[in-house]
Amino acid sequence: MNELKVVVSKIQSLENLNIVEFLFEDITLSMMSLDLDNIKENDKVLLTVKASNIAIAKEFQGQISLANSINAKIIQFDRGELLTSIKLNAKGTTLSSIITTKSAKRMDLKLGDDVAAIFKSSDLSIKKVL
Repeated sequence: MNELKVVVSKIQSLENLNIVEFLFEDITLSMMSLDLDNIKENDKVLLTVKASNIAIAKEFQGQISLANSINAKIIQFDRGELLTSIKLNAKGTTLSSIITTKSAKRMDLKLGDDVAAIFKSSDLSIKKVL
């Protein structure tokens, strides 16, 4: 499970739906949540996202509906028969992604590549308040 130390920067609520924005260094991340207990702006929290929920984009241009994108560098690459495990360095934080080997080959991914780690706002969750 990936962990990101962030600061709550904005909370929007409508009935029981919440859209929460966080600052990860200078990057704004967004989370959609139905339950939001005891979290307020400026709180420091630890977010989690599963490796299987992080998509990888290389040389991506254009718009996409996924809310979160973090630029990173591939620091470890383990290509299996079906799946490829990728470790990324993003602003000093290590993130893991698992994608199909077919996708890794199609994208010609390799160690040292600059990529974007992309994930939906519904894939983030708050592990704990720091």
